[in-house]
Amino acid sequence: MDTNRSWDTITSALNRVSGPGRRGADWTTYLCPVHESDGRHHHPSLGVVYNRSRGRTVVRCFAGCSDEEVLERLGLRVRDLFDNPQAQHSARRQSPTAEPALADQALQAAGLPLEVHRRDLGPRLPGPRRRTTYLYRWPNGHPAGCVIRVDTAHCYGHAKSFTQLRRTEKGWEPGGFAHLPFHLPEVLEAVRTGRDIFICEGEADVATATHAGLTATCNAGGAQGWYPEHAEWLTGAHRVWIIADRDAPGYRHAAKVAQSLTTLVDELHIVQARDGKDLTDHCNAGHHIPDLDPVPLLNAHFRDPGTTPHIPE
Repeated sequence: MDTNRSWDTITSALNRVSGPGRRGADWTTYLCPVHESDGRHHHPSLGVVYNRSRGRTVVRCFAGCSDEEVLERLGLRVRDLFDNPQAQHSARRQSPTAEPALADQALQAAGLPLEVHRRDLGPRLPGPRRRTTYLYRWPNGHPAGCVIRVDTAHCYGHAKSFTQLRRTEKGWEPGGFAHLPFHLPEVLEAVRTGRDIFICEGEADVATATHAGLTATCNAGGAQGWYPEHAEWLTGAHRVWIIADRDAPGYRHAAKVAQSLTTLVDELHIVQARDGKDLTDHCNAGHHIPDLDPVPLLNAHFRDPGTTPHIPE
């Protein structure tokens, strides 16, 4: 068996669709075939790296596109990420009665679909795009990187795309940056003083929470961008509220965040918008922060039964 089979498959497809990659210390970067395939000039934001110990190739869009979206554009499947996909298939067949993941059980309990399908927004409308820049900082306040959100109007809604820049000694360069929570200095102060901390899925909801007077944070990269390094910064926090988006990626993100924090913080609660998909929708519908509802199953699973949750005003 060719030990680098998955690497050859993925990079050959990327070379064909996106052009030659750029080798770095760890990652080889390409133009993302999902959001950088319009023929315009872009700084490559898709990284691939080979994990020899697990016999697989890792694909990561640092702007937040899912692995499934990338693979679909390349004409590949998830099995192509593995050197020996048959072994992966056999391992899954050995436990046919395994229960669905906790987040999927919660989705079923809430009556939500297990997959999210992108709707057709129609043609792009003329006019300027709206750009918003979110700065990520080290504990001393110095910039570590930034996320740039671009909203584009279409006939049937708005499309959003994200790019990342990292701060180096030479200035700003394209690419991902250290796994820091958004508003890190404020988060560390909340940990020190015992103030409640709210974790959202994206920067726009953090802005909504901050406007409401809360200490809020998120990770760069959306629902799939949370890492153990993010959680470590919250070590010692008294009470953390995870505000899940009301969809499959949102529930899975909330479960992943909660699992990473279980041994690091005193209390965990997982809540969601009463109306709409996210915190911004919730507030725009006229609701207040204490009106957030517990997420079925997830909140009960991670919450200490001896605690009485009270969302601060």
